[in-house]
Amino acid sequence: MLLHESGWRVTRANVVVSGGRIAAVERPGKRPGKGEEGREKHRALQVRDCTGCLVIPGLIQAHIHLCQTLFRGLADDLRLEQWLSRRIWPLEAAHTEETVYWSAMLGGAELLLGGTTAILDMETVHHTQAAFRALERIGLRAVVGKCLMDAHPEGAPLELAESTDAALAEAESLARRWHGAAGDRLRVCFAPRFVPSCSGPLLRAASELAELFGAQVHTHAAETIVERETVLRTTGMEEIAYLDSVGISGKSAALAHCVWVDQHETARLARQGTNVVHCPSSNLMLGSGVARVPELLEAGCRVSIGADGAACNNRLDVFAEMRLAALIQKPRLGAEALPAGKVLELATVGGARALGLEDEIGSIAVGKRADLLVMDLREPHVTPAGADPVSHLVYAACASDVRDVFVDGHALVLGHELVAVSVDEIVHEAGRCAAELRQRAQLA
Repeated sequence: MLLHESGWRVTRANVVVSGGRIAAVERPGKRPGKGEEGREKHRALQVRDCTGCLVIPGLIQAHIHLCQTLFRGLADDLRLEQWLSRRIWPLEAAHTEETVYWSAMLGGAELLLGGTTAILDMETVHHTQAAFRALERIGLRAVVGKCLMDAHPEGAPLELAESTDAALAEAESLARRWHGAAGDRLRVCFAPRFVPSCSGPLLRAASELAELFGAQVHTHAAETIVERETVLRTTGMEEIAYLDSVGISGKSAALAHCVWVDQHETARLARQGTNVVHCPSSNLMLGSGVARVPELLEAGCRVSIGADGAACNNRLDVFAEMRLAALIQKPRLGAEALPAGKVLELATVGGARALGLEDEIGSIAVGKRADLLVMDLREPHVTPAGADPVSHLVYAACASDVRDVFVDGHALVLGHELVAVSVDEIVHEAGRCAAELRQRAQLA
């Protein structure tokens, strides 16, 4: 088992789960209870043998777009601005309740089978209720927000245009229905897309709604140099300072990317305690740049990790993101720039902070939610055993090494197989919906 106690430590122990939480971490051979009552409790235990495996905290991705899973392979080799106007916004405008549902189901299946147990998700403008229904069914832990955009940026279809009041009213309605749903496994965040697509009043109101519901604010920031220059030109302020001025900062804010932040803005993010979400594959695929994660961490920033979406990454593999996050810093700053242990923290305790759940998930500890992975590290690419298991997880392990996945103590993946929903059904329905979506978006 891999524990996080001021650093990572491997120990041989049993994890006892009760009521969806970790009730005990015990040395092997210990039996719960004494006498008849204790023996009866022991007989009632359900035991999963993890001999030869590594039990680790469920991995967390703090920037995902489940609504874009059906767009996989449809928006390659474009920079962000063209990627949005020529592909993503037309496709999002073509979504229906059904296509959003199966897009979320497909993404949820990929995430769970690959060891991601919790996400911070930004949906599109419409049909967010369908994503919640899919997540309720498949069992993933998720903090989800309807995309808010009232400024109608250039290239956005009219179908994505909303008034400020209408956008906020729907977001609040979703919060009243879903915040804390499914035994608190599902929560709502407020998700303005990015500053160029949002008015100041909408950004301020999103921050106020988040405070009202005790929720997170989830947005993009400083992803490209074009975005940075646009915000400076239209607001007269640097982007991080502008977001702070409308209330989007601090522990309840998660800013995806932050590739183009200078030393002054980095210091501001650290002072605020704002969460930064690093998306290495997406930043490289869109040609946006490489976020200065070691400098952010050195300044004291809270950093997490995310795959972004299947339209700008083409997979939602947290192991690929961890490996890449470590490797891309080494040519810049040296081989020791971002070690494996620190990267694993981005995908566990860092992610928990970004979701506003640091007291609930992110590590194996008594009282925390039982979000756990069983890693079978016996394939050739992760042997020999006896080496640093954290190094194996970050540099060598793959999604296929995930044997079992538990969320709130419920088995969602057992023996590499999804439990709650048929993968065949998901793949069939997602393929059908993707074809219909391409046709409606005139990309067939």
